Amino acid sequence: MTGAAMIPPHPGPATADLLRVQGLTIALPRGADRPHAVEDVSFSLAAGRITCIVGESGSGKSMTANAIMGLLPAPHVRVTQGQITLQGRPLVGAPEPALRRMRGAEVAMIFQEPMSALNPVMTVGDQIAEVLRKTGRQSRTAERARITELLAAMGLPEPERLQDSYPFRLSGGQRQRVMIAMALALEPALLIAAEPTTALDVPTQKQILALILEQQRSRGLGVMFITHDFGVVAEIADDIVVMEQGRIVEQGPAAQVLNAPRHPYTRKLIAAVPDLAAHAGDPGDPGGETPLLQVQGARRTFVTGGGLWRKGREVKALRDVSLTLNRGEILGVVGESGSGKSTLARSIIGLSALDGGRVLLDGKPIVDPAALLRHRPDRRIQMVFQDPYGSLNPRRTVRATLTMGPIQHGVPRRQANNRAAEMLGFVGLDPSALDRYPHEFSGGQRQRIGIARALVMQPDLLIADEAVSALDVSVQKQVLALLDTIRREMGIAILFVTHDLRVAATICHRILVMRAGEVVEHGETGAIFRAPAHPYTRALLDAVPGKGWQKPELSALEETA
Repeated sequence: MTGAAMIPPHPGPATADLLRVQGLTIALPRGADRPHAVEDVSFSLAAGRITCIVGESGSGKSMTANAIMGLLPAPHVRVTQGQITLQGRPLVGAPEPALRRMRGAEVAMIFQEPMSALNPVMTVGDQIAEVLRKTGRQSRTAERARITELLAAMGLPEPERLQDSYPFRLSGGQRQRVMIAMALALEPALLIAAEPTTALDVPTQKQILALILEQQRSRGLGVMFITHDFGVVAEIADDIVVMEQGRIVEQGPAAQVLNAPRHPYTRKLIAAVPDLAAHAGDPGDPGGETPLLQVQGARRTFVTGGGLWRKGREVKALRDVSLTLNRGEILGVVGESGSGKSTLARSIIGLSALDGGRVLLDGKPIVDPAALLRHRPDRRIQMVFQDPYGSLNPRRTVRATLTMGPIQHGVPRRQANNRAAEMLGFVGLDPSALDRYPHEFSGGQRQRIGIARALVMQPDLLIADEAVSALDVSVQKQVLALLDTIRREMGIAILFVTHDLRVAATICHRILVMRAGEVVEHGETGAIFRAPAHPYTRALLDAVPGKGWQKPELSALEETA
């Protein structure tokens, strides 16, 4: 593998197996798309090491983790064969009281979405206290002191005060730190991290990975890290297990799997990882440098936490933001959470009021700030949202979802149906999908339906707000290719909002970097990524997971196939 950087193993000697999975098979209920969620899976994890379980959605990663935790939805989904041992003790078939004592004390789990895993009506402190009480009650003073100690160890500010806060008052990164504190409260031997950084921006992602590494090394934890992001794998893994359709197709030391993958599926996944060096070329649009969208001096301030006798805190989400987007071009808007990216996107389409400034389409204002909330969004601007399942009505068929917009704008029903079938075919789905419901599709297919819903309106501008952040790398690559095809063949301009700089490098012609509501840098993608001028841009690039790993060349991968 020419040019492939070898990933050194993390320091510290490996000990006897902490976790051993042998011949694990998990049956799915009758009528599922396959008989087994997991089939004949075997691997081991030593104390003091990190094993990354990698694979696309449906590969069996999460089912394996749930089996270890004893959280399978029995009797419909159950272990039918094999054994799992933790520190030599069998878990399969263990009585529920024994599993309850084991959870938290010996093995703990960090979930992907902390806002869903945390109770919104309980303070952070009360939720950690629930975990601590598994080993017996102690005085409230001692309990608060222990919670403060845990939160401080996670690098959270003002831990004494923060334990009285509710989850919705914390940022995504802070909520994930709280989840880690809860998981480590009883000092377990094994930590299972299920996609804990997927939805986080790169600086926060880097902090969470560093925190997990620090805790793993200082406590001698064994960590089973579930992810589909090979950048994260390159950052932290000692060992890698690759799963496809419920089976292990490859496993071994991180350096070997990352730099000399043997199985075609592993090679396919690595080849799909976005590359910071792969910059999008010239748009090549027949319209040339014709401005389609212009934002001039956009300002937006939110007031939070106010009351009858208390002045609210002002948050300036947009501070005099201006941009120009040409026809047939993809403009990336990047920055961490809270930078104002989504507020800007929502303001352009008319879903959020501006306090000042203008939005122009073809040189004509489309937003009157004084009447924005009464403004009906122009059909020429359409949006693709981050969560393809949450943005689709689960009670509507694909046909109803795709035809509703055109019909509301006066298109005859028959013509709307024909257009829906045409756009569904354009995004790579069979027209037979029109009469199915969203839950019958995979995440990538649902995102294609979301794109088709935007295209049936025949827009000039598409706003993609974190449209690929929740997708597997291979599906992500397909959706990015589809967006570029849409731009080239339909002449549609795309405003691409993302926190993933690797994705921005792959698809965007120009980049707009935002921080705390301001544009700190903008220019051609290649120029910014090669020589970023602003310290914040440099910090974002330095935080990209696996930045030090140079993946094998695609040609080299194909030669070994």
